[in-house]
Amino acid sequence: MARTHSSPGIGYALVVAGALFFIVNAGVSRVALRAGVDPALLTTLRTTGSAAVLALVVLFFDRRAFRIPRGRELLMLVVLGVVGVAGVQWTYNIAIDRIPVGMALLLEYLAPVLVVLWAKFVQKQDVKRTMWLAVAFSLTGLALVAQIATGLAFDGIGMLAGLGAAVCFSVYFLVGEYGVHDSDPVRVMLWAFVFAGLAMNLVAPVWNLSGVGLGADADLLGALSGITVPLWAVLAWIVVLGSLTPFFLELAALQHLPATVVTMVATLEPVGAAALGWVWFGESLDALQVFGGLLVIVGILIAQTARPAPTPAVPEVGG
Repeated sequence: MARTHSSPGIGYALVVAGALFFIVNAGVSRVALRAGVDPALLTTLRTTGSAAVLALVVLFFDRRAFRIPRGRELLMLVVLGVVGVAGVQWTYNIAIDRIPVGMALLLEYLAPVLVVLWAKFVQKQDVKRTMWLAVAFSLTGLALVAQIATGLAFDGIGMLAGLGAAVCFSVYFLVGEYGVHDSDPVRVMLWAFVFAGLAMNLVAPVWNLSGVGLGADADLLGALSGITVPLWAVLAWIVVLGSLTPFFLELAALQHLPATVVTMVATLEPVGAAALGWVWFGESLDALQVFGGLLVIVGILIAQTARPAPTPAVPEVGG
């Protein structure tokens, strides 16, 4: 199902829907983590489970997607899967377990700024001077949110994990933008999750779930504290609606919109996650930190205007 035409309206709808699923998943994933599931093991479950569900879909609807990738396509899919899928999820799970969910997503969504810097210094594109304004806004905003002047307000490992998620997410959008240009997004997602699952099973094998009480009840925490659901149901939600669905929606959106536009619209996520953290978990920032968060978002939006539309090609991704 290679792209034959594009529709910006469909692209925007796909990104917004994906963002909403990711926002809710931030809270659901924290429930799983606080119920005793290790971040690495949760990532293995998400990637392996998503690959299995995709394989079943492909088996019944389009077996051509099972065609084994080769050459540059293979390299692209390995990078997309290992870094852009597994890397994002692992670092993000660590971050939301240690710092407020809004802060974790704010860090992750520095990805658009990194995309612009990559375009400028690696791809040697003619990037607008507003790039530096975007960087200045983003770094100043982060300094205010993290309260650098008085010492880090949040867990250092959580902050580093959030920054790692930004690096991985920028790779996801850059490689995904080129990977779906003439490819079936279902096939791209299948192989990306296969490679992600293989990588994560080397770190935390999925059979380690046998040591987790899947039948135990998981408390929904925060404003929903006292309400419990089976842990297996929480994990199933994370795989199907918190991982596979939003990743597919945002990758499919890249068939209709460039990566810069997709990342711009997807900045709904840190805003929505901050609201979710406040309503669900009682998390809040002081006035200066809120102002810093707004500066980061302004920087992200400015970054979208700094990068010209890329030409379709498989980019070189460093190790």
